[in-house]
Amino acid sequence: MAQTLKRPREYGIRFGVLPVGPLNAITDVPGVRVGHITLNQGQVIRTGVTAILPHQGNQFQQKNPAAIYIGNGFGKLAGYSQVEELGMIETPIILTNTLNVPTAADALIDYTFAQAGNEQVRSVNPVVGETNDGTLNDIRGRYVTKQHVLDALQQAKTGPVDEGNVGAGTGTICFGFKGGIGTSSRKLPASLNGYTVGVLVQTNFGGTLQIAGIPVGVELGQYEFKDKLDGSCMMVVLTDAPLDARNLKRLAKRAFMGLARTGGIASNGSGDYVIAVSTAYQIPHETSSNFDQVKLLRNDNVSPLFMAAIEATEEAIINSMFAAQTTTGYQGSKVEKLPVEKVVELLKKAGQLH
Repeated sequence: MAQTLKRPREYGIRFGVLPVGPLNAITDVPGVRVGHITLNQGQVIRTGVTAILPHQGNQFQQKNPAAIYIGNGFGKLAGYSQVEELGMIETPIILTNTLNVPTAADALIDYTFAQAGNEQVRSVNPVVGETNDGTLNDIRGRYVTKQHVLDALQQAKTGPVDEGNVGAGTGTICFGFKGGIGTSSRKLPASLNGYTVGVLVQTNFGGTLQIAGIPVGVELGQYEFKDKLDGSCMMVVLTDAPLDARNLKRLAKRAFMGLARTGGIASNGSGDYVIAVSTAYQIPHETSSNFDQVKLLRNDNVSPLFMAAIEATEEAIINSMFAAQTTTGYQGSKVEKLPVEKVVELLKKAGQLH
């Protein structure tokens, strides 16, 4: 469904000034794969799983540098402390709903154990993010199984990424409208080293929606404190720039600035997390050397990446809403899609279409 819908750029809406990658997706970062399992069954199940794989090898044996930034910590992200302590990630990233985090973590352990070369592994740090889809989904039913998670990992692929009511975004709500999965990327010009920054988001949060600087939420009569628009946002940032955990955390902080550009306020009940990973190099689980030797981008050269993360996060969030469709679910709940044509007209009047 998402593939037949026009993305904001096709309407002439622009976010920032940096060029996008060929797909305008997280999979513009070479080697990155994304997989969705969507559970849209009967009148009560509106949930799913989204898997993000930084590279195509054995993630446990060849770890990636990583960092996690907590914008607001009303959430249940699994795996934070080891990433914070060691600065690396040893499993793919799974996104799902709040009450299926333990199931997804268990599945990631099974996935790691099953890979060749991991026969002696006795400790795994599964990284699982979540948002609460309990309005549209019977979340207490905990319908996501380990097999669903394993299927998302197995089906993960490069290329275009489905957006909107898919995977972990099946039952989410954003700014009072239907939210979902969104993605975007920025490809820096050669003069700025040519690196790619890709972002994928699971949008389920509130505030007052802004698009291209225009207070769309106010114009549509849907905004924070007029209505209760609480919730969470998971943001995953991948880049092929050679960054260590310290600069990846700095990059993650800028993604949160992209969320702010859309009008998000990180409310008290919001779990807003950014997971940032570099695919530029891998850290072997075991090696005969006592040293890790890698070339890292200097602090003086990371600002273009910061800008890329801000712009791509902002666009990914709005992409998620343009792709999302009106959904009915648990106990007769109904969440309307963003009225895209009305939004486009508002932006046209404001002179924000290009």
